[in-house]
Amino acid sequence: MKLNRIAALAIVAALVAGCNSTPTPNVAAVQPVSQPPLQQTGAAPGVTPTNFRLPEGTGCAGDVARWRAIQDNDLNTGHVSRSVYDRIKVDIDSAAAACAAGRSGEASAMVRASRLRNGYPG
Repeated sequence: MKLNRIAALAIVAALVAGCNSTPTPNVAAVQPVSQPPLQQTGAAPGVTPTNFRLPEGTGCAGDVARWRAIQDNDLNTGHVSRSVYDRIKVDIDSAAAACAAGRSGEASAMVRASRLRNGYPG
């Protein structure tokens, strides 16, 4: 459990560091791209690969993509079980659908609620 908190803090630190950069406008469609979970390569078990990067993007599409990437990484590193991942994936898919339907505020709120409900920083 302590490793989960350390990983979450590392991810939060990366997010905060990204707050100081100038965002690139997202001119693509609002629909987030669904990607399969990242495959861990070359990292020790339980350790995030050094090439892991959170997706960029703004608005709900960025929120959904980053939450999905965090969960894919946590599954691949063993920080969450498959059952927890599957439960959170339902939240992510619901937020993605709201985002694609133009309900950006609702989608971002759904991501925040899922993060908090599952013990991640909001």
